[in-house]
Amino acid sequence: MTHPIQIRRDGHQPLLLDLFCCAGGAAMGYHRSGFDVVGVDIRPRPNYPFTFVQADALEYLAALIASGEIERYAFIHTSPPCQAGCALTVGTNRAMGWGRAHIDLVPPTRELLHASGLPHVIEQPNGKAEIRKDLTLCGEQFALGVLRHRNFELGRWSVSKPAHRPHRGRVRGWRHGEYFDGPYVAAYGNGCGKPTIAELQAAMGITWTDVRDELTEAIPPAYSQWIGGQFLTQARLEAAA
Repeated sequence: MTHPIQIRRDGHQPLLLDLFCCAGGAAMGYHRSGFDVVGVDIRPRPNYPFTFVQADALEYLAALIASGEIERYAFIHTSPPCQAGCALTVGTNRAMGWGRAHIDLVPPTRELLHASGLPHVIEQPNGKAEIRKDLTLCGEQFALGVLRHRNFELGRWSVSKPAHRPHRGRVRGWRHGEYFDGPYVAAYGNGCGKPTIAELQAAMGITWTDVRDELTEAIPPAYSQWIGGQFLTQARLEAAA
């Protein structure tokens, strides 16, 4: 780690920038770990639980860097739209013959993150997205009702990977005309035995939004709470040394 925590003069907690924030699954976890959070998304997000800015995430980050305002922040979390590489989207598009092209926002995101000089993460689901899998988290590691594997590329800091726990069974729902029961719900899509909103909320640990699309796009807060806690512990140990 090469960047000290920014101690804010107002006595508040270190500030985290949450880009492509959606409804704030990641934000809530970082907040619980000890950050104040500012979220940025190009779409309106009335359910976002913290300070929210509606803007193009990369344009907003570039402006912060150019103005020097980026120095207010201690950490950046990014979840660029994953349709260009997500296995579910790629497979569905191919099967349905849609052939829709999606822009891969990971490379420009990475470039700006490097320019920021701040510790950061880039989050992506399993699939073809070109990120380093420095960290992979699964719902079973946090006793959640979803599997929801997520990969994280870490910049300007590092952490040891926690062990991946064996799954306790299947994801509940229909597969190729056959119904399977299991301890996990499918946190994506609709129909085919997909969970109710209440089941999704309980499985993900998210209570502040009841919008299915926001729930199915979200990162469980337990993931980012673990990441934020690891980062802050390291930073404070370094500051005390």
